[in-house]
Amino acid sequence: MTRAVVVRAGRFTARVERRVLVLTGCMVVLILGLGLLGLCYGASWASPAKVLSALTGNGGVVIREWRAPRVAAGLVFGAALGLAGAVFQNLTRNPMGSPDVIGLDAGAYTGALIAITVLAGTPGQLALSSVLGGAVAAAAVYLLSLGGGLSGLRLVVIGIAVNAVLTALNSWIVLRAELEVAIAAVGWSAGSLNGVGWEDLGIPFTVVVVLLGWLAARSRDVGQAGLGPELAVTTGVRLERLRLELVVIGVGLTATVTAVAGPVAFIALAAPQIGRRLARSAGVPLLPAALTGAVLLQGADLVAQVLLAPVSLPVGVVSTAIGGCYLIWLLTKEVRRS
Repeated sequence: MTRAVVVRAGRFTARVERRVLVLTGCMVVLILGLGLLGLCYGASWASPAKVLSALTGNGGVVIREWRAPRVAAGLVFGAALGLAGAVFQNLTRNPMGSPDVIGLDAGAYTGALIAITVLAGTPGQLALSSVLGGAVAAAAVYLLSLGGGLSGLRLVVIGIAVNAVLTALNSWIVLRAELEVAIAAVGWSAGSLNGVGWEDLGIPFTVVVVLLGWLAARSRDVGQAGLGPELAVTTGVRLERLRLELVVIGVGLTATVTAVAGPVAFIALAAPQIGRRLARSAGVPLLPAALTGAVLLQGADLVAQVLLAPVSLPVGVVSTAIGGCYLIWLLTKEVRRS
């Protein structure tokens, strides 16, 4: 029995494992179910029929203008974080090599803090400063890792050190800021989708779509690189150029989410590995990572709304709790293996 099918759409042709197709179908159904639940849940419960009526333009301003942006942000930002984690875990060939572990989230947060405390803190300034902060952190980790030859383990260890330095710097910036600004910055640092509206999502969604298109165009080379540098080079992959492109894409995805929602921890760390195990893949596949990231962030945001209702917790609090359990499980497994 053939275990893979060929998917054709115009000039695009891809060979996909049946298990990945089944997993994709299940994940899409789960994402739609969580999205419908997110649209129904709120200060007052709305039936699925009322939700569908509101989405077609028949009243339901609360659903279309308040709940729908939050659900869309959970879906798109979760997928973006899952992909960013998969990109860096493929680069480092290490399950700990995610943006929030190697300092990119902290760097993006540093840039955002500078925009909040020094500049006016407009959405444009937040987005640009977050991207620059993440890029500077990525450049620092990359350059410091070059000594003695670039390796995934070295990059992860140096990334953890850079993350610690940036976390200390962020704390110092908050302590030096005025009280109102410091309170706002600390609240935002937890990572939250509370109060997200359509006006906040236009530019970030556009950036994410552009980066996703870029990543999709390079997905074949990413798959080859995931099988090992020697095999990738023999199949014609220009590794140095690919790595640079992937760093730009990964930093862009992470910083875009951070600029809007703050640093949402552990989604980028856990989603790629959960997706890899569900797909039973040797490498870190991109599509399962994106879908798993969307499911995790949507689910975590729903839990954050329900846990202390009517008060809605920042989603970062729930994702950190989930990620902490995942990290303990991962470290326990690695210790037993060694």
